[in-house]
Amino acid sequence: MDKGISKTPFASIDSLKLTFNHIKVWYTSGMGFFTDAYDLFIISAILDVLIQLHDPNFPLSSFTEGLLASSAIWTAVIGQLVFGFLGDKIGRKAIYGFEAMLMAVGALLSAISPNIYWLIIFRSIMGLGIGGDYPISATIMSEYANVKDRGKLIALVFANQGLGSLAAVAIGIGSVLAFPLNISWRIMAAIGAIPAATVIYLRRKTPETPRYSMLVKGSVQEAKKAVEFLGARIEEKKFNSKPISLSQFLSKYWLTLIGTAVSWFIIDIALYGTGIYSGAITQLILGKPSSIANLILEQGLPYMVGFFGYFTAVALMDKLGRKIIQLQGFILLGIIYAVVSSFLIVSGTKVIGLTIPAELGFLIYALSFFFIDFGPNTTTFVLPAETYPTRARTTGHGISAASGKLGAAIATYLFPTLLASIGIKNILLMLSVLSILGAIVTIIAVKETKGKSLEEVSEEEVIVQEEKASA
Repeated sequence: MDKGISKTPFASIDSLKLTFNHIKVWYTSGMGFFTDAYDLFIISAILDVLIQLHDPNFPLSSFTEGLLASSAIWTAVIGQLVFGFLGDKIGRKAIYGFEAMLMAVGALLSAISPNIYWLIIFRSIMGLGIGGDYPISATIMSEYANVKDRGKLIALVFANQGLGSLAAVAIGIGSVLAFPLNISWRIMAAIGAIPAATVIYLRRKTPETPRYSMLVKGSVQEAKKAVEFLGARIEEKKFNSKPISLSQFLSKYWLTLIGTAVSWFIIDIALYGTGIYSGAITQLILGKPSSIANLILEQGLPYMVGFFGYFTAVALMDKLGRKIIQLQGFILLGIIYAVVSSFLIVSGTKVIGLTIPAELGFLIYALSFFFIDFGPNTTTFVLPAETYPTRARTTGHGISAASGKLGAAIATYLFPTLLASIGIKNILLMLSVLSILGAIVTIIAVKETKGKSLEEVSEEEVIVQEEKASA
């Protein structure tokens, strides 16, 4: 018999101080994003090597290059939607670890690909795992986190991308310096399996989250076990989250969905368009490098600047709030892309010079990576893990993340054609306009979540039962 609506039965978790097990959940969740960022950069280095090799088994036309660069991203969209749905339907723990297996297997198989078509297939398998990791890892971290540090902890999971990017730069350069080119790209691909493989066991052993255990499964004992994992206690009453149909979800959360999904779509067009092909852009500014190792280094320099953006976002997420960080990021990106475009001198679609010193031009361009990461690249990951109810949290995050990866796939596949047809100057102007559009969407459709419980943020209806749960 319903007694009434409780604001939240998880006050003991929400008020906790940061514990070692919070950090353990962070590491377990974060290695998937290390792999994601490693993959984003390393495929550009692999493409550099394959272009140099002229291997008949790995022919690169505009079609195969675009498909190879984007194959993992397209299947990530599927992974985000499928794992997001399953995470709400059968539980976070039930599927946690399987996405890491897909990442590890896909990376290893990529390293032994006999031709470009098998490489595309194996990277697609890896992409399924990368996609599945987004909604599950983000939600597990959010549902275990305390209120004071929740934004920081979720952002820390995502900040593993910064570490993955730096590792990819180092491994890319080291591989081409230490091994023949036909071996080096395979080593780059294989190493991507290591971070995902290290957490498969930990993920299978992670308890179901207290919120899903209590509010969806109705298991007080399982919720107690999860809460005790953090060193807290929970009241032995049975709580339920009110079921929500698809039509009810869309009716209540349509504006929230626009805020989380459209913002992510826009920022991933910028991130992946300029990210995978950062070498092409940096060469236009700094000139052609003298070796493939120098090319990989030049491609990696913007990521090194972006690395500091991730951890600036971590430090300020629970101080400034998600909305202000996302808004300032979009606005500054719009300004930076317009400024970089303005100092490029073009003839047709080709850049023939700069109106400012090349080093200054490159620094301004690299700042876009800082404000992507200290901005919407991080906040679009954090927000959907907080703004949806327990019964729809991984679904809402999966839809939002899939929207982002759809933008990434479109940008990655079209970027070589756009470079040839309209040139980098017009591409940057297009990204500037999109960034301002992202700022407008943020103002209208994104709500602040800092300092509030997940139930308060999502306006989730939690019903407490009159009878005491049995042991």
